[in-house]
Order: sequence, then structure tokens, then C-alpha cells
Amino acid sequence: MELKNAVAVVTGANRGLGRHLAAQLVERGAKVYAAARRPESVDLPGVTPLRLDVTDPESVREAARIASDATLLINNAGISTGATLIGGDPDEVRREMETNFFGPLTATRAFAPVIEGNGGGAVLNVLSVLSWAHPAHLGSYAATKAAAWALTGATREELASRGIAVSALHVGYMDTDMAAAVPADRKVSAADVAAQTLDGIEAGLAEIVADELTRQVKQGLAAAPQPIAA
Repeated sequence: MELKNAVAVVTGANRGLGRHLAAQLVERGAKVYAAARRPESVDLPGVTPLRLDVTDPESVREAARIASDATLLINNAGISTGATLIGGDPDEVRREMETNFFGPLTATRAFAPVIEGNGGGAVLNVLSVLSWAHPAHLGSYAATKAAAWALTGATREELASRGIAVSALHVGYMDTDMAAAVPADRKVSAADVAAQTLDGIEAGLAEIVADELTRQVKQGLAAAPQPIAA
């Protein structure tokens, strides 16, 4: 997909990776709707702030009505509560699933007819290395990203005939607020990940794997199954 003159909606664009994606899209010649729950928090030059709360279907529908010229949707908004699946607060588990799975689903359902009506385009879902690795201490987050990986594959097939390419970004720790507690030497640059992501969209990649850790984990998926430890 050519990004010059594309019209992009980036959710969670007021900070972190979303902010870098929005800024770099502008640099590449795209029109950008920088979507956030509080559009007044968007301070990027050259973008159009857009109110969009992925957990509020009416908000999403209104955003799709306003951004009626969209050809690219980047589902970036997400949360991590640190909840575990057995001992964690079930309300936090549900909140993560509402944001990280149902949020992209709601946005994709709302924007698919818009993108199709504008001649086709693309959807990019920001996922994680934890789509494929599921540590107990991040069980809820990992479950949402695994579900969103399935969402990506299924919607890719469903939307292909409508001229909409669906792809996924998988990445480990980035230098964003969400990973503030992680040592710097374990994080990759969010700006670099954004550049790789946009290159991948332009190249039509189904999956964009942005760092070495994630590449190693993906390769490990093909390893022989190991017995469950007693």
C-alpha cells in the first residue's frame, strides 16, 4: 500500500508507538487522524485529532463517520494491567480483553466499509511477542494478544475480497510508558519499530516482526513439543 496520500486513522496516537506512527505517516505524505480518548492530549503538528475510545462502540462509529475518507486503520490502542489469569482481578482481565481484542474488532468492523468505499486499503493490528509466548505473570495481556492474532488472521481472509489487506505487528519491549519499568537494554526504539511497521505496510507484509526477541520466539513455535513438567 502506498502511504503517500493515504488517509490513516491511528488509535492511541497521543503517546508511545502510536505517536511515532502518526508522526512518521505525516512525514511520508499521509493525512492522519490521530485518535485518542482525549483528543486534546494530541499535540502532534500536521494531524487531525479525533475522539475515539475503542471500548465505546458509539465513539468508534462516530469516528468512522468523521474520518469518512480513511484508507488505513492502525489498531494501536491497548492496555496492560499486569493481571494473572487465575489469581488476578477478573474485572482487570475483562478490561484488557475489551480494549485489546474487542477494541480492534469494533474499530475494524466500523472502518471496513469506509476503507472499502474509498477503493480499498489496509488494517494494521499492533500485537506483541506475547501473541506467541504466554508467561503466567502477564497471562491476561498475553491472552488478549493471542486472541488478537487470531482476529488478524480471520479478518485478513474475510476482508481480502473487499480490497483490504490486514497485517500484524509483533514486537517485544519498546521504550514507551507501558514498559517504563523494563531496563533500557531490553527495549527497542519505538521510533525504529514505527519505521519498520510502515515499511511493512507499504510492502504488503502479513506479519511484521520487529525485533530479535520476537523473531526467536516465532522460530521456537516450530520446535518439537516438550512434556509438561510435573
